[in-house]
Amino acid sequence: MKYLIRLSLLLLVAVSGAYGYLQFAFSEPDRPVQDLIDRWAKAPSQFLSLSGMQVHYRDEGPKEDPLPIILVHGTSASLHTWNGWTEVLSDHHRVIRFDMPGFGLTGPHPQSKYRIEDYAKTLIKLMDAMGIDSAIVAGNSLGGYVAWSAAVLFPERVAKLVLVDSSGYPFESDSVPIAFRIYSSPILKFLFGNIMPRSVVKSSLANVYGNPDKITEDLVDRYFELSTREGNREALAKRFVETKAGQLADRVSELTQETLIIWGDKDHLIPISSGHRFHREIPNSQFKSFSDLGHVPHEEDPLATVQAVEKFLHSE
Repeated sequence: MKYLIRLSLLLLVAVSGAYGYLQFAFSEPDRPVQDLIDRWAKAPSQFLSLSGMQVHYRDEGPKEDPLPIILVHGTSASLHTWNGWTEVLSDHHRVIRFDMPGFGLTGPHPQSKYRIEDYAKTLIKLMDAMGIDSAIVAGNSLGGYVAWSAAVLFPERVAKLVLVDSSGYPFESDSVPIAFRIYSSPILKFLFGNIMPRSVVKSSLANVYGNPDKITEDLVDRYFELSTREGNREALAKRFVETKAGQLADRVSELTQETLIIWGDKDHLIPISSGHRFHREIPNSQFKSFSDLGHVPHEEDPLATVQAVEKFLHSE
């Protein structure tokens, strides 16, 4: 019995030592938002006071455009994910993009409101604050979920939809980024919440790209630095608890807006079967897939994917 007790104590000391070493070697402290603004909020970035947050957004293209396009990013991304699309679309359209609560420079919601209805309401509040009655809304992953949920809950505010590898239905992933595994598990979050080496971010990006060779060091820097913006990691864990796939899914068939559904065939996070289901259940929808792209096709190949969007917008 004494031997077992000693062995248990030795194992406890070894595990504690290993955990302490990991925390010492790989722990990443929160970055104050002011330390990130100079690099990631260059012109035309602005900040808007909304629901107790300073929401980071960009408003580009002709302001007289009567039907703006609003771009909504996915989990752990930021408005920068839409750089390629904005460069093309803003030639002829007013394009608005923003960092959602819990992400990017906007940071956590002060009341930790991360239900899908809360995100949809934030989108509408942003439109209200900017004097926008109706818009074309495009979203990727969680952003797609926000876009179509807003169209269900506030149909008069959303004129058209573009869903890019959108979440919203229950699904089983072929592969999940390691950062998502950590923050969606309370136990792993408790053990490894501040252990965020740059390699974890790079690995997570490789998981969502069809061709990981397209991942640049600048891209990794952006995701890495913004993920450690003060409060974002805690918000991410809460977001995984509150924003569940399947909420409002029984109302997808109520959508009447013209909808373009874009999907990467190499999406290992949300299977393409979800895209086909959106296409079946949204009456006025089109479907376009890209054989070599993954979960973020708008970022991985912005020129190819935005061409599909322009064709959709100007098909009348």
